[in-house]
Amino acid sequence: MNMKTERHTLGGLTLLFCSIAMVLPAKAQEEAPAGPVLFTDVNVFDGVNEALIENANVVVTGNLITAVSTEPLAVAGGRVIDGGGRTLIPGLIDVHWHTYLSNISVGQLLQNSDMSDVAIAGLLGAEQTLMRGFTTVRDIGGNPFAVKKVIDAGKFPGPRMLVSGPPLGQTGGHFDLTPYSDVPRNPGAPLSYWERNGLFAIGDGVPEVTKKAREILRMGATQIKIAGGGGVTSTYDPLDVTQYSYEEMKAIVDVAKNWNTYVAAHIFTDEAIQIAIKAGVKSIEHGLLIRDPKTLQMMKDNDVWLSAQPILNEEDALKFDNPTSTQKFIEATDGTDRTYRMAKAMGVKIAFGPDLLFDPASAARQGKMVAKLQRWFTPYEALKMVTSTNAELLTMSGPRHPYQDGPLGVVKEGAYADLILVDGNPLEDLDLVADAAKNFVVIMKDGKIYKNTLR
Repeated sequence: MNMKTERHTLGGLTLLFCSIAMVLPAKAQEEAPAGPVLFTDVNVFDGVNEALIENANVVVTGNLITAVSTEPLAVAGGRVIDGGGRTLIPGLIDVHWHTYLSNISVGQLLQNSDMSDVAIAGLLGAEQTLMRGFTTVRDIGGNPFAVKKVIDAGKFPGPRMLVSGPPLGQTGGHFDLTPYSDVPRNPGAPLSYWERNGLFAIGDGVPEVTKKAREILRMGATQIKIAGGGGVTSTYDPLDVTQYSYEEMKAIVDVAKNWNTYVAAHIFTDEAIQIAIKAGVKSIEHGLLIRDPKTLQMMKDNDVWLSAQPILNEEDALKFDNPTSTQKFIEATDGTDRTYRMAKAMGVKIAFGPDLLFDPASAARQGKMVAKLQRWFTPYEALKMVTSTNAELLTMSGPRHPYQDGPLGVVKEGAYADLILVDGNPLEDLDLVADAAKNFVVIMKDGKIYKNTLR
């Protein structure tokens, strides 16, 4: 990766985003209260326990929760939000999100877009992500570092972001977007356009993947994402293909360990997952073609997460122009039900991340995907998964985790003030989270109010 080009690209994108943030009116009505905020008469789902804290009062001071009590509370110089018996829950967390790729089409990516198009779409999409109640995401592949900077600086609304940077894959693998005729690659030729701009990274052999992993962490990644097997949307690789050797995977894992973080791997099949576990990978993205209980037992024994997607070949199925991708999607989703049921029965740690790609209309169903978890989980199990359980996965980034002032995904004293006031009880009706526009009456992130329809 050309570091000079990378610095110029990131610097230019940061300037672009700052300009957009100054001239483009945001739909979210951000409000930073001058004093504490007191939520009264709320039933609190704390992100951990199934029993609600009923008739509670919650105080937010700055960006943290400073009190949760069933006793009457008052705040001097602050403001009061009367919850009217509604349910207060932690902000939702998505651990398999793509800030850029969820908001563009495959055609745009391959034919008629440049990095500015992609970045602007991602920035605008980040606001919509927040307005769906997702206050934190793990961006699991791309280059939205400038988007994160603008959001964290308070210049544009969006979720907290733990960014993986460009996902790393092998030649002919899931992230290889080079034209068919570009083989063999000339070692002296420049990187492809999307590689130069950090949307993807290609590396082969231990020395090269070691260097690429270091470059990705140098960019500011909180964890590394690799492709360890075939993918649905990719051009050259069938789903059953195992990508990266054990030695290559271990080299990448060793780089991550030196940075006190971890590796997540896009993988579907038993064989590839078992190699990844032996190499030290800690988060399996997808895993929908798992058939062997031994694979899940290895995951459980090695404290490896399953970041699965509740995707099925039904009314909300992803659509593809490429018939090969359509067939691979059907093949992958045929295993969704089996993987969830086996993993839950085995006691594997399961996280939520819908991996909605290449279609803004599909991205808008982010909350609906939470509701689809009811096929395998109770509303409580699902809501816990998308709050405190997902937050637990994020802690694997260790000191690379960018939000260290308090825990995420919970409602308790000392936690970040990422809160949603729901008009109804999602522990009884999880479908409420599918329509944030209607049912989320207050959305708060980091102590700032981005939506309040109770005025």
